[in-house]
Amino acid sequence: MEKIKVVIVDDTEETRNNIKTLLSFEKRIEVIGEASNGEEAIFITKEARPHIVLMDINMPVMDGIKATEEISVAVPETTVIIMSVQGEHEYLRKAMSAGAREFLNKPFSSDDLIRTILKTYDLESKRREHSSIPKVKEEIKSKIITVFSTKGGVGKTTISSNLAVAIARATKKRVALVDLDLQFGDTAIMLNVSVKNTISDLIKEISQLDGDLMEDYLVTHFSGVRVLPAPIKPEYAEYITASHVEKIIKTLKESYHYIIIDTSASFHETVLTSLDMSDRILFVSTLDLPTIKNIKSGLDIMESLHYPKEKINIVLNKASEQFGIKYKDFENTLKHPIWSFVPEDSQTVITSANKGFPFVMTRTETKVAKAIINIANEVIKEKDIMDKDKDKEKSGLKKIFGF
Repeated sequence: MEKIKVVIVDDTEETRNNIKTLLSFEKRIEVIGEASNGEEAIFITKEARPHIVLMDINMPVMDGIKATEEISVAVPETTVIIMSVQGEHEYLRKAMSAGAREFLNKPFSSDDLIRTILKTYDLESKRREHSSIPKVKEEIKSKIITVFSTKGGVGKTTISSNLAVAIARATKKRVALVDLDLQFGDTAIMLNVSVKNTISDLIKEISQLDGDLMEDYLVTHFSGVRVLPAPIKPEYAEYITASHVEKIIKTLKESYHYIIIDTSASFHETVLTSLDMSDRILFVSTLDLPTIKNIKSGLDIMESLHYPKEKINIVLNKASEQFGIKYKDFENTLKHPIWSFVPEDSQTVITSANKGFPFVMTRTETKVAKAIINIANEVIKEKDIMDKDKDKEKSGLKKIFGF
């Protein structure tokens, strides 16, 4: 069953958190984003296209009435439910005129909130049933990208989360982001998604795992990226095996065009499984001697595992020659070319992480965002070529065997 995707808009963080708690009791509802003012609400709604927006009226920057009006025009498939305190009847009338479908008087109970959302969603679904066109099931050709390093703190999670978002925005395809840093993964924090279940909960049902069950364990970022979070507690990592990871990736391949995997800085069996199954490995380094030593050791191990050299792409993060090591010296030491340079921009990266708004969405003019978007474009271009080659191969087989 499709989950009802909800965005919460209120200028008070405590109120947003309380609403998320109230909604956590209903399995059909998933909070995919939140905003503190009308401008943020419009941005998130245009990106995520949720089913429901819960909209407060009185907010800074842009109020709920103006935001409702713009959302109703720009994203007509999204339904706005207004949240208001008693005595705001004139505001309420204006909001309904602006396009809101329903209203809730604050304070409201969990039952009132959930009932209103379900009723509004069901009514809107019935309205659209008559104009809907049955979808033909698409054959999925997946590409698996693992973001890896043999050194912690080099920016794997920043790169993997922004890369997943950039690909989702550029292609409008289904993108999954898996956090395989099983002890200390923070992809969910980086993207500010609400975590109900993690990969450690999923493996309890691994024997029944299929595409439908997988969907219950993935959480949605407002960019459309679906995230499988790392365990909440480090000790849960020991229960996750290589065979679990293999089954999870194979299941994701049935439904997702791109699978981006963030990993720990180790050759643990779970990470090795991801590396083995990947079409491409983005091997992240920085330009300091301890990291370069570890990257060299990692490349030696990959060579002993007989990974093709073209499968491994060196991504130099926080790239700068100002601290004494030249790019050419780096390449000569590793005997491997630098595939991509991601410049240093701590302010953009840290602000983005703290707000949960990936910089490839909000700071596209920065050099760091352009670098990640360029990586995304290369991945997309390569997949397009791979898909065309597979189509030609199938076409050739059809001609040979006459089917």
